[in-house]
Amino acid sequence: MSKAAELAALIGSQSAQTSRNMAYNGAMNVAQRSASVTGIGASSGYFTVDRFKLAPNGTAGRLTMTQTADGPSGFANCLKLDCTTADTSVAAAEFLILSQFFEGQDLQRLKKGTSEAESVTLSFYVKGDAAATYTVELYDADNNRSISQRFSVTTSWSRVSLTYVGDTTGALDDDNAASLIVNIWLHAGSDYTSGTQNTVWQTLAGTERANSSDTSFFDSTNRTFFMTGVQLEVGDVATPFEHEDIGTTLRKCQRYYVQQYAQTQTPAAGYMIVPIYFPTTMRAAPTVSAVSAGSGNIASGNQGISGLNSKGANFQVQSSANSNYVINRIDAYSAEL
Repeated sequence: MSKAAELAALIGSQSAQTSRNMAYNGAMNVAQRSASVTGIGASSGYFTVDRFKLAPNGTAGRLTMTQTADGPSGFANCLKLDCTTADTSVAAAEFLILSQFFEGQDLQRLKKGTSEAESVTLSFYVKGDAAATYTVELYDADNNRSISQRFSVTTSWSRVSLTYVGDTTGALDDDNAASLIVNIWLHAGSDYTSGTQNTVWQTLAGTERANSSDTSFFDSTNRTFFMTGVQLEVGDVATPFEHEDIGTTLRKCQRYYVQQYAQTQTPAAGYMIVPIYFPTTMRAAPTVSAVSAGSGNIASGNQGISGLNSKGANFQVQSSANSNYVINRIDAYSAEL
């Protein structure tokens, strides 16, 4: 082989290794909402680290979720869950799930629902305050199918690698809706554990999603769960974690959530509209909520956001007083799955 051919082959092999990680923010480097939130347990939501959703149900347990600088070698950050209120009386319908949602159009490489369906490998680094065992479920939301595997946690950082066989039943939709959900079951009642755990792809059976022998995260206020280096890739081998620059990670996260600053000055007793352009196209037209709902002299003015779409919005202000008003505000735009 000529030197030119060798170089071309090398470049090709390197290119093939990029963008193999389908998971978002796996190194836990982006936390646009907050670095730490306490008292979680009454409702579901995205609280700290972007793209990782916590879903509790029916539990009296409470926890703190934090982006913290305590990762293994090569990782500056990790996600930390810290139990602050225990719940040792587990009702049948209780659960606590840590999830990431994936658009179907990003998963076509899996060839799901065909005879050539690809295996997929999920890997991540994990540790806790004590030995524990939890379940990771892949849930196909388009076809109501799932498969689960268990993993162990120790007091030291270790890398978990779980390979799930390709599913020849049920193609994933090629759109921007949630097609695949990775669910980490951290606490589960008998409604989800009383059957035989589904370790092969099958139609969802509620009682087979987790395992009755799994640890309950809410079993003690000493309980902690640390995680980073999350990678989801095609194949049956966990390759080294694919690090990416912070700008790339932030842009991917801002497809689903972004906080945007806006400022305008109204003319005397006038009306002003200022366009807001998102840093990247969002998954869909977002919902908006105020983070800082206007500062400045706005006692006689009205303000709001209108014209929402996936690329931006309008910030509009109307003043009824005979003087100018400078208005500053920050809004959160969410197109989460």
